[in-house]
Amino acid sequence: MIQIRPVSDLRNKFPEIETIVNSGNPVFLTKNGYGSMVVLSLEEYANLTDSIETKLDEADRLAAMSEERFSHETVFKNARSAIHGK
Repeated sequence: MIQIRPVSDLRNKFPEIETIVNSGNPVFLTKNGYGSMVVLSLEEYANLTDSIETKLDEADRLAAMSEERFSHETVFKNARSAIHGK
């Protein structure tokens, strides 16, 4: 079940939020009724970012072996195509 809480709960009900987050579920925090942030456990954050770090390291290694460079427009176009399957 998605947990949506006011940001004040982070201060007022921290142990409760910590329990939810440590069980592997994110907590979505709102401020004045609008989404403000997401709280994740360190493990869940690492799961989300480790593959990105690995890909960036791979890209750095490939770039060091080649003189070929791409504009940011080309890089983002290729990334969007890969994400959207085009």
